[in-house]
Amino acid sequence: MEAILKQNHVLPFNPTTPDQFTLFSNHFLPKLINFLSACIFFIAASAEVFLLLQNWELMFHFLIPCFLLLCFLVKYFLSRPSPIYLVDFSCLKPPSYCRVPFAAFLENASMFEIFDSESIAFMAKVLHSSGQGEETCLPPSLHYIPPKTHQTESIKEVQMVLFPIMDDLLAKTNVSPLDIDILILNCSGFCPSPSLTSIVTNKYSMRSDIKSYNVSGMGCSASALCIDLAQNLLRVHKNTNAIVLSTEILSTGWYSGNEKSKLLINCLFRMGSAAILLSNKKEAKKYAKYRLVRTLRTQRAFDDQAYFSAVREEDSKGKIGVTLKRDLLQVAGETLRANISVLGYEIFPLSEKFWYGVSVIKKRFIKSEGIYVPNFKTVVQHFCLPCSGRAVIREVGKGLKLLDRDIEPALMTLHRFGNQSSSSVWYELAYLEAKERVHKGDMVWQLGMGSGPKCNSVVLKCIRPIVGEYQKGPWADCIHQYPVFTVN
Repeated sequence: MEAILKQNHVLPFNPTTPDQFTLFSNHFLPKLINFLSACIFFIAASAEVFLLLQNWELMFHFLIPCFLLLCFLVKYFLSRPSPIYLVDFSCLKPPSYCRVPFAAFLENASMFEIFDSESIAFMAKVLHSSGQGEETCLPPSLHYIPPKTHQTESIKEVQMVLFPIMDDLLAKTNVSPLDIDILILNCSGFCPSPSLTSIVTNKYSMRSDIKSYNVSGMGCSASALCIDLAQNLLRVHKNTNAIVLSTEILSTGWYSGNEKSKLLINCLFRMGSAAILLSNKKEAKKYAKYRLVRTLRTQRAFDDQAYFSAVREEDSKGKIGVTLKRDLLQVAGETLRANISVLGYEIFPLSEKFWYGVSVIKKRFIKSEGIYVPNFKTVVQHFCLPCSGRAVIREVGKGLKLLDRDIEPALMTLHRFGNQSSSSVWYELAYLEAKERVHKGDMVWQLGMGSGPKCNSVVLKCIRPIVGEYQKGPWADCIHQYPVFTVN
């Protein structure tokens, strides 16, 4: 029986050891600690009353607070969550035959019977003003005339964008698929059955008790959202490895109509994916690149104007596409403001909090005074911003008072790879590593913004030197050419 299980890569499920340990550590242990704390406090109070009644010396009264302080410290270290490490990550380098220069894109589009001359001119204008370069890629299914957007082609695209990065991540971290306890995969527009996580689990013959989560419809912020989800799961499940896969399947999102608000998606989104390994194992500290410091999720779906600023719907002829409204930038700004106000309060030094508080008070009594924008660079050294477009990147950078060097990773990722939805922030981090700008002790802020609308933040701290990344990864063959300076 054991030989058969090994041959089929299936581990026998032991219903006692892991589940009982998890039940004890997650439910019984916290209650036990709280109960013992209450008992110790009661005993200490009783002892203090006894000493007062017996008129004992002052030295004995001093011992009880020391004992309580010791108990408090013990409780703090026992209940403190174990650190979560980002061991490593991998990004897809699309094959060269998927490259789509502007001229080829527009030529193909003009050969589709569905697009009129006005739509072609509009897409040409969007492409040339987007900040993308001539090296961005689309999946093979969208190179056909007309594009192939059916289920079979989408599954082929899934295999094309997920399997290479999964292989690369497992190889560089020396981790077996059987060592993965949690699998999280985000893809907004394509949700087949069996799910995408089932496709990955089947491909790599993962364990029967793996905890898998398929996240859809979360937009460009989904990768940061899934890191937050992984963090919450790793807080519960001890001694665990988790993999997060982020991608967007473009063949199902292609719009075959002439409404300008829906044609933007055809021009902006490009091929890409990322795989991230997280772990809360103690030994992971020795070889992990980063430690997860903070995650934060905010959203404005409760507001109708914000909710409908980006929505997938049919046009007047029944063609499905994603509508981007004109007030999208305003909604994004409000969502971002809500996120950074909470995040800043938690990570800013006292001096920045003080000046921000003073500006709020002055704003209330002097209407002409603006609110002080805290300097994020006092805490964070590197920024991975949303790659929604050149204008959006510059506007976000301006709002955060960032320099050109700070927004460079986002602009260069947009230029080389386009907007890859949720996985863009990992290409930006790969750019920083390839440039050897991330040093031990540096803080990295990844900011994801997506439909809903949602804004999600991930703050990482580099815990070891990172060298030699320019020789591998998606930037290996072109990092020496960057940064490039594009015309606004």
